[in-house]
Amino acid sequence: MAGSPFRSALAQFEKALQYVEIDAGIVEQLKKPARLAEVNIPVAMDDGSMKVFLGYRVQYNDARGPFKGGIRYHPQVHLDEVKALAFWMTIKCAVVGIPFGGGKGGVKVDPRRLSAGELERLSRGWVQKMFPIIGPDVDVPAPDMYTNSTVMGWMVDEYSKLAGKHTPAAFTGKPIEVGGLDGREDSTAQGGVFVIKELVKKLKLTPSKIRIAVQGFGNVGYYTAKLLHDAGYKIVAISDSRGGIVSVNGKDMDPAVVMKTKKEKGLIDGCYCVGTVCDCENYKTITNKQLLEMPCDILIPAAMENQITNVNAGRIKAKIIVEMANGPTAPDADTKLFKRGITVVPDILANAGGVSGSYFEWVQNREGSRWKNHDVIAKLEPLMRESFDTVWATARKHEVDLRTAAYIIAIKRISEAMKTREKIYK
Repeated sequence: MAGSPFRSALAQFEKALQYVEIDAGIVEQLKKPARLAEVNIPVAMDDGSMKVFLGYRVQYNDARGPFKGGIRYHPQVHLDEVKALAFWMTIKCAVVGIPFGGGKGGVKVDPRRLSAGELERLSRGWVQKMFPIIGPDVDVPAPDMYTNSTVMGWMVDEYSKLAGKHTPAAFTGKPIEVGGLDGREDSTAQGGVFVIKELVKKLKLTPSKIRIAVQGFGNVGYYTAKLLHDAGYKIVAISDSRGGIVSVNGKDMDPAVVMKTKKEKGLIDGCYCVGTVCDCENYKTITNKQLLEMPCDILIPAAMENQITNVNAGRIKAKIIVEMANGPTAPDADTKLFKRGITVVPDILANAGGVSGSYFEWVQNREGSRWKNHDVIAKLEPLMRESFDTVWATARKHEVDLRTAAYIIAIKRISEAMKTREKIYK
């Protein structure tokens, strides 16, 4: 498949294999998911008609713990993409050392075209179809693109009904009132910010002088930009799927102000408006393509996969790329960026704060406890900083890019778990 996300994932995997010694049999197992589930979900529509939606769950590897990964609702969801995302989740959990494997789910649907009732029936239908293969000790889904805490609330409620008991640990990313984690909403962004701060320290840079451009203004992009702005970094460009805004003279912008304008107007306006005062001279409209190629210190792709390719990699002017989206950089682009001296902090490290937050929520549910946001931050910060330091040291040792270093660490950890389990259960 041309432009296949799964092929890209395997190319990254194979690149790292030359630096690790693992059994050929384990390599072959890691090239294929443990289980692929494809289901048809019938949904009664508000107008009395019946529609059938295609749903997926890919369970990639559970050597280190239950399968773990989000569920995305998107009209372009396809099996190849879900396989890649499940593979990356397997690697991601191993990179930060949490005891989960990797999985991913999806439904081919445009959720914006469904009423709240239709969306709820679809979500409960997904659980009904997947119930035999998911659960707290088996596979723990979470939100992803165009799903949220409300959807997870419906799903955990449906799972609990089918299980015959309240089972909050079956899903993460739930509303706080039904066992969700305080701080889970911005944990992905918070984890990325901890990584950025650690990188900035390694490179001896000054935060107030760092110009940051963020592609993608959903939950992850918004909170990443906001947290960095609040920490004194300069946000000079922001975009969503329809375009964005850029600072012409390098002036800082407040992401909260941009979000307020987006909510009021339905798009990111080219003018920077604070209240009734709009600055259309120092700020202007920018396309996603232009944002990716603009001069800046840190570029943060926080949107879809495959944004930086061999076609545009040579035009990237950022000094550092921090991948808050999953799979935004193609393997051939990765090689080109490394040769150009551009530091890429890979998704399997940069956005692992999300699955780490999910792990904390799962533990909280299993314990029957309730953590405050400051408890979550206190656990997340050292985990992300230590994971970054380990990846950084591995990259220096092998003289490779940070992505390859992260894969080296993950492959070793997964391989050891697979070998140990094989001995125990033989």
